[in-house]
Amino acid sequence: MEKEFLINVSPSETRMAVLEDGKLVELSIESFAAQRLIGNIYRGKVENVLPGMQAAFIDIGMEKNAFLFIDDLQQDRGEDGPASISELLREGQEIIVQLVKEPMGNKGARVVTSLTIPGRYLVLMPTVDYIGISRRIEDEKERERLKKIATHLKPKGMGMIIRTAAEGLSEEDLAADRDFLFNLWQKILKKTKKGPTPALLFHDHDLLYRILRDLFTKEVDRLVIDDRSTYEKALELLNVLGPHLRSKVKLSTENSIFSFYGVEHQIEQALQRKIWLESGAYLVFDQTEALTVVDVNTGKYTGSTCLEDTVFHTNLAAAKEIARQIRLRNIGGIIVIDFIDMCDEESRKQVLESLSQELQKDKVKTNILGFTSLGLLEMTRKKTRPSLREQLQQACSCCEGTGYKYSLDTQTARAERRIMELGADQPRDEALLIGVNPAIAALLIGPGGTRLSTLEKMMKKMIFIRGKDEIPLAEARVIAAGDRDYIQALALPVKEGEVLEVEVAEPHLNNPIDGIARLEGYIIDIENGGHLVGKRIKVRIGKLFKTYAKAVVCD
Repeated sequence: MEKEFLINVSPSETRMAVLEDGKLVELSIESFAAQRLIGNIYRGKVENVLPGMQAAFIDIGMEKNAFLFIDDLQQDRGEDGPASISELLREGQEIIVQLVKEPMGNKGARVVTSLTIPGRYLVLMPTVDYIGISRRIEDEKERERLKKIATHLKPKGMGMIIRTAAEGLSEEDLAADRDFLFNLWQKILKKTKKGPTPALLFHDHDLLYRILRDLFTKEVDRLVIDDRSTYEKALELLNVLGPHLRSKVKLSTENSIFSFYGVEHQIEQALQRKIWLESGAYLVFDQTEALTVVDVNTGKYTGSTCLEDTVFHTNLAAAKEIARQIRLRNIGGIIVIDFIDMCDEESRKQVLESLSQELQKDKVKTNILGFTSLGLLEMTRKKTRPSLREQLQQACSCCEGTGYKYSLDTQTARAERRIMELGADQPRDEALLIGVNPAIAALLIGPGGTRLSTLEKMMKKMIFIRGKDEIPLAEARVIAAGDRDYIQALALPVKEGEVLEVEVAEPHLNNPIDGIARLEGYIIDIENGGHLVGKRIKVRIGKLFKTYAKAVVCD
């Protein structure tokens, strides 16, 4: 499998894409206006202690207070389990915390007191006495060797995690990384003893540095950067972080590196609800704040042998694409996958194994719980930062994120009810000139004015409708109210004998030979204009009626 990193630099943000065999699997975006917060260490102040929730809110200097759960509070636990959080914290107390989950929506950040400071090969844990080895190092002899080195290197009373990049390195190489991290911790400790509260004690490096430190390993075939200064900075950093990797860094001369590699198109696809598979089957992603549902459909794929075989191969291909989309979209929380029903238990097992194998490429922790009695696959994925959709999009002001809005018929009915309310507010006026959105003006009037006539009978008033672009759908506004003659003279947008230019919108419904144009929702019935649909023409207004006017084409 070919693995590539692409870094695109613009004046406002830096983007990093991970490609596996040419397919986009991960996207990281760091805006210069809003730096990444995960990993930051703060001296905060306890604002509220909530025994009923076994949690506390910590002021770390952000707009919203951070959330600290009792399980994330470093403590010595007795035989009876954790104490009440009110016994461990008090309001006004200063506390050192690390941010592990960024603020999302209306929720503040999540913090812990078990601190971790990452290096190239090691992670120092100053507050716990523990040794861990990366799960990606599978050779047992190598794991034992690294564990012995870690036991010898770790500072007294502190913990240490051996990262994947440390595999095969000598004790001397690891010791240099340990010394760097230990000295960094000593600097953080000094900051904890002075200055105001809340205060930022440690801020992790920028996106480029984190990529080179955490992700850029020998498994990566190349790192392509489209900005010369960033390219030179990367080579400089690799002199310290990994000199043997410098040859894999390339400078792109393309104007748009993401477009050249097809990344922009794949980002657009990852923001869509429906994803098509090569076979013709498709996936549907419905994403909420804490739950994502993925639906698998055969679509255009009909197979070639039997139904069970078609279903199995659809689900197998879907499992691989779902794993990729989960990484790319950075979906966190509970994920429920509705695979197509499979009768064979062995087929279920193979689909489950395929999904599990693909998810092993994901550096974010996932947990597959298995199939439910309804045949739905349940899994979870740790959520630490906003999803791709939350980063790049915002809820529609019309549908408020549902993906749906009221139909025109429903909007028309709502406007109709609003007109009735407005009429009740004008009891003494004989006639009303009502402004509505042009999209529903004709629907309110109805064929031949029948709907408007019914409305007038109910309200016992004469009603004139005028289309106004600035009025939202389903709203109606009184433009003028008064006696019938005054409102009628005011309401008609044209005069008899007037010549004006209009666009023929459609043929007349009952007499297709004639054409229909509209002016502020008012209908212009153009004699013999049915063949001119889509064209702008000059017409002379003839006889006027309440909801429409007759017209002829000017020579």
